[in-house]
Amino acid sequence: MQPHSVHDFLAGMQARIVAALEAADGGRFVADRWQRPEGGGGTTCVLENGALLERAGVNLSRVHGRALPPSATAARPQLAGRPYEAMGLSLIVHPRNPYCPTVHMNARFFSAGDTWWFGGGMDLTPYYGFAEDAQHFHARCRDALMPFGADYYPRFKRWCDEYFHIRHRAEPRGIGGVFYDDLADRDFDFSFALSRSVTEHFLAAYLPILERRRALPYGERERSFQAYRRARYVEFNLVYDRGTLFGLQSGGRSESILVSMPPTAAWRYGWQPEPGSPEEALYREFLIARDWL
Repeated sequence: MQPHSVHDFLAGMQARIVAALEAADGGRFVADRWQRPEGGGGTTCVLENGALLERAGVNLSRVHGRALPPSATAARPQLAGRPYEAMGLSLIVHPRNPYCPTVHMNARFFSAGDTWWFGGGMDLTPYYGFAEDAQHFHARCRDALMPFGADYYPRFKRWCDEYFHIRHRAEPRGIGGVFYDDLADRDFDFSFALSRSVTEHFLAAYLPILERRRALPYGERERSFQAYRRARYVEFNLVYDRGTLFGLQSGGRSESILVSMPPTAAWRYGWQPEPGSPEEALYREFLIARDWL
């Protein structure tokens, strides 16, 4: 087990992703370096009110503590309360144009004594659906995992569909991607290589979609629907997301944890999309569990 090599990789990916998003937007991220009184710290990089990106956060953290919170040990409840170290790279991108989807990516590593595991993945949340984009995103997810075994992509794809499901709304958050947790397959080197591959495929999965949709014209109707769907993002993150819950339960830095929230969101009582509209098509064709490849 080599925690330092994991952290070095995550730090390098943070710099690489920040540079790529700055090149796409033309703006600059602000880097906020912070320390956690209970142990550890990190760097939160944020870009707000950009030409393309309304908000983007790319967070790196490495923390340790005396008692592992229950939210981090769903598959290993016997570890709750033990000393731990956790590190992770987490990002969220909320573009301004409603035709550009929101994206989330995460890579994390936990250790508690001699026990260790990886988690992570990436998922796409469109407001207006394009089959071409969904197929591209899932193809890159499959490419990331195929060298490690043909069963990983379908398994992690199903896990993503199950995880990013808003149970009280009975609907998915988006069109999914891949999600994995409690990964300790074969040995450390194998699991680390798999986690690296998923993380390294993020830019190839997302940037082409961003470039395809960034110039599409939109108006108040599209922005209003974007805000309505962003509210679902808020609901999921605050009610179900294990990363958010772990951060809050472990005394994490709330500014960094909540940077994933969209800059605008709206709730409308009893709203339903107009039949035959592009908004209705999102529900009918995209917010369903389906195979994209």
